[in-house]
Amino acid sequence: MKTPTLLLALLSLTLCARAELTEEQRRVPLEAASPDPKLAKIVLIAGSTSNKPGQHEYFAGCALMMNWLKQTPGVWPVLVAEGWPKNESILDGAKAVVVYADGGVKLPFLEPARWAKMKSLMDAGAGFVMLHQSVDIPNDHADEMKSWLGAAFQSDIGCRGHWDMEFSEFPQHPTTRGVTTFAAPLDGWLYNLHFAPGAKPLLAGQVPDKSRTSADAKAQNGRAEVIGWAYERPNGGRSFGFTGCDLHRNWSVESQRRFVTNGILWTAGIEIPAGGAPVTFDPASISTNMDYKPKAAEAKPAAGAAPAPAQ
Repeated sequence: MKTPTLLLALLSLTLCARAELTEEQRRVPLEAASPDPKLAKIVLIAGSTSNKPGQHEYFAGCALMMNWLKQTPGVWPVLVAEGWPKNESILDGAKAVVVYADGGVKLPFLEPARWAKMKSLMDAGAGFVMLHQSVDIPNDHADEMKSWLGAAFQSDIGCRGHWDMEFSEFPQHPTTRGVTTFAAPLDGWLYNLHFAPGAKPLLAGQVPDKSRTSADAKAQNGRAEVIGWAYERPNGGRSFGFTGCDLHRNWSVESQRRFVTNGILWTAGIEIPAGGAPVTFDPASISTNMDYKPKAAEAKPAAGAAPAPAQ
């Protein structure tokens, strides 16, 4: 009987269609090789479509970061979509790799061959940046990730949730140059990570004590929690982590985008100006390159109804 095979084929096509880039996203250059090997290549890996509209906008966020990185001379940012490059060689020679994607079992480079590729980059001293949920690491990979990133979120002690945070104190570090007091309303945060010795806290703030879901976190009521850090690996490689940027709209906050851009450039070995990296921003760009995330009614049209138009 061929019906089950046909159904499986249709299901496969449906899943692939959901992962397709929008027409607008397809106009963004992907995996573009540098025209000059002297430019510092920074690879931005955007995870696949996730969560609700305005949250986990990995492609749109990476496209914005690409534009800000271009404002620093000598840098060649490369955007990779859907969690991993189609041409893996684009990672070769990268001065830094940025991962903005889902974590846990959805982390896009858990496959042994991909993990080995990332390890080779870490061993070579490449810079490494992990943003938001990507810092959530399965138990069997957590120790090695901590040696790369300087931290790893795990559910034994880690906590997460959404609330307002404000930051007004910043240690002296290249990543905090030009960063002033800023708020991130109702963003999503992960905290109480396992940190490697030598990891340097960069951003810390108060969290609601009711968000402390682990015994370890509950024992620290009232403590400011680290959500941004820098780490210099023994081989000289640099790493940077920030667990915010769940809400796409918060990229419009100048100090947030400067902090993250500074962090990326620092891991790539780029000197950060005294006033911080340039991050000129067109407010209209915040609504560009968003993933197509149909509502339930759009995903399941009534019988006989025309399909929703592509966006």
